[in-house]
Amino acid sequence: MGNLLRRYWVPALLDWELPAPDCPPVRVQLMSERLVAFRDTQGRVGMLQEACSHRAASLWLGRNDESGLRCVYHGWKFDYQGNCVDQMNEQVSFAAKVPVRAYPCLAIGGVIWTYIGPPGERPPEPLFAWTQAPVDKRSVSRVLQESNWLQAFEGTMDTSHAPILHRTFSARSILADGGAPRVDVDLTDYGYRYFSIRKGPDGGQFIKGYQFVMPWTQIRAGGDGSDGHYSVPIDDQNCVVWNWGFRVHDEGEGRAGDVSGNGPSHVDQKTFRSFRNASNNYMIDREMQRSVNFTGIIGTNTQDRAVQESMGPILDRTQEHLGPSDRQIIVARQLMLEAVKAVQRGEQPRGANDAYYRARAFADTVKPGVDFRSVFLPQMNPEGQPILQLAET
Repeated sequence: MGNLLRRYWVPALLDWELPAPDCPPVRVQLMSERLVAFRDTQGRVGMLQEACSHRAASLWLGRNDESGLRCVYHGWKFDYQGNCVDQMNEQVSFAAKVPVRAYPCLAIGGVIWTYIGPPGERPPEPLFAWTQAPVDKRSVSRVLQESNWLQAFEGTMDTSHAPILHRTFSARSILADGGAPRVDVDLTDYGYRYFSIRKGPDGGQFIKGYQFVMPWTQIRAGGDGSDGHYSVPIDDQNCVVWNWGFRVHDEGEGRAGDVSGNGPSHVDQKTFRSFRNASNNYMIDREMQRSVNFTGIIGTNTQDRAVQESMGPILDRTQEHLGPSDRQIIVARQLMLEAVKAVQRGEQPRGANDAYYRARAFADTVKPGVDFRSVFLPQMNPEGQPILQLAET
């Protein structure tokens, strides 16, 4: 699975975590690999192995100056591409022989992305609709989750839980109105489209159309734009859940924040750990659970983390009993296994191309007798959408 996940661009940092040239470096861990990110004097971002190639001291301790990161142990210095460019402790330099592992980075949509797979298999830039939105129309946040990344990902893909887990008693219940959903799945080159179909008014149907982009992206409809998630592994038992969104007309600032449980009042912006977490039982309020909302926990994504982490760090899936409302999860697992085998055969896995660039989410009520796909498909894969070409940083 690790070889598969490395075939895609990975969201690694929010760009404000490296705010200026020669700013302090930042530790990054992706797929159990310890890395350090820095922005050099020219503003270029480097993503290097954390261990210095001399004696394996941490380059996070290093000095970031004069277009490189210098290890404080013996003064070896590395540029943003991992080349050793100076050796303070050696009379005769052999710097060209001792680079550190380095990965390419892109700054897109307020996020620093990195590619940690085979250089010859590098996919096109990670361009989603939200990354192309103006900065005042989009929002993005990240939070640590103490579970396997697949648990987080499958939680985002689950449509039937939303009106139950996130139910409030002061608002009209979607569950009571439309009942349990029927789920349809359409395979695509990048993953699949899936539809949550409930009873609508006057005999029609209320439908939400989502997109799954391999291997960890969910796109869902939101107002006049869209929202979504990435679930990225730190290691086998921990991950980072990214929440993003954009609106065509309304300002996006803060939307990925306080209402959902991901903003500064919910998440420590230095550690990215939620203030409500397993160590304090997510600050569950049993009285609130009786009178305010279904869980007694504040924040929709905090509620998601609570149930997903409650399964244990790595869910024993032999204990599950999946039903028809889990069809999209079943198909996602099948696609993951298919993609693993494709990589083993030396083939390109599904989604490691630009086929998803025009993928959109859409929700609407469809009148009785209308084929909903005739309404939804032109909205979910529209032609003529601009595709940006961004330069590497």
